[in-house]
Amino acid sequence: MTFYYRPLVQHGAARPEDAVPLAGGPLWFTHVEALARGQAPSVIPVWEVPEHELEPLTAPRAPVAGLAMDRPQIMGILNTTPDSFSDGGRHNAPEAALIHARAMIAAGASILDIGGESTRPGAAEVPVEEEIARTAPVIAALRVESDIPISVDTRKAAVARAALEAGGDLINDVSGFTFDPELVPLCAAQQAPVCVMHSQGDPETMQQDPQYDDVLLDVYDFLAAQIARAEAAGIPRARIVTDPGIGFGKTRAHNLTLLQGMALFHGLGCPILLGVSRKGFIGHIGQAPDPAARAPGSIAVGLAGFAQGVQILRVHDVADTTQAVRLWQAARG
Repeated sequence: MTFYYRPLVQHGAARPEDAVPLAGGPLWFTHVEALARGQAPSVIPVWEVPEHELEPLTAPRAPVAGLAMDRPQIMGILNTTPDSFSDGGRHNAPEAALIHARAMIAAGASILDIGGESTRPGAAEVPVEEEIARTAPVIAALRVESDIPISVDTRKAAVARAALEAGGDLINDVSGFTFDPELVPLCAAQQAPVCVMHSQGDPETMQQDPQYDDVLLDVYDFLAAQIARAEAAGIPRARIVTDPGIGFGKTRAHNLTLLQGMALFHGLGCPILLGVSRKGFIGHIGQAPDPAARAPGSIAVGLAGFAQGVQILRVHDVADTTQAVRLWQAARG
């Protein structure tokens, strides 16, 4: 029987002697929730966790694209698309994209995520040439004036190649490297860090009745398998970020289960990226039908993620989120 271990994360200077660090950062834990398929969960002390299972939960994470992973990092979203669910058409002209990028950098973003293909539910695939035309010129122009790390949100090797040549740093694949078989070898050859995200189905179909046996463990197993595949292709775990893919082939209940169990994913031994900004479940629960009005709900969920040790939060509202994180950190000491 396979067991999974979710740290019960705590914070603060008053920590017991038997506490161990979470992913080498300031958070810590003394107990874990032990999970197994078909079995009731149980809470056990850390000394009962097998050493080979405890090590990835506690080991420090290496910097990714120059960013330290022992503190919260804010990833600003830059959609150069006409049809993204929240801000489609606002930044698809190159100068508008650059203006927005500058504003996010000034507001506190430590990394930008640039995408030229909408992945909203129901979105159609964008031709490679069009996706390159939307992203590569913006990346090149931004690189001339800033050294901020740039993540490229794409599923396609040709788009990734053009983006890396233009000055991109990290490839963020929402398909978890299941869409284009050439993408993993390219990232390995280019020594590019990657983000492996979970999704069920593609954007056109992913919200059509998604089903799981156990969403938390199913997503974990998928990410573990894709990380192993990336390592076998030559991408070391130190250059891999994981993302459970909130809203990508998940119901509201699935999303909440993943959020509540987020600390489980530290067991993969990689930094965790959380993308919840303005998503549909926030609108439903927060009673905010307009995506642009979902900053408060997005921030609330993002802070809950940081409290579980998430290292990177992907957001639309950089200034509001940065202010919230600073006050959250100050209040927690």
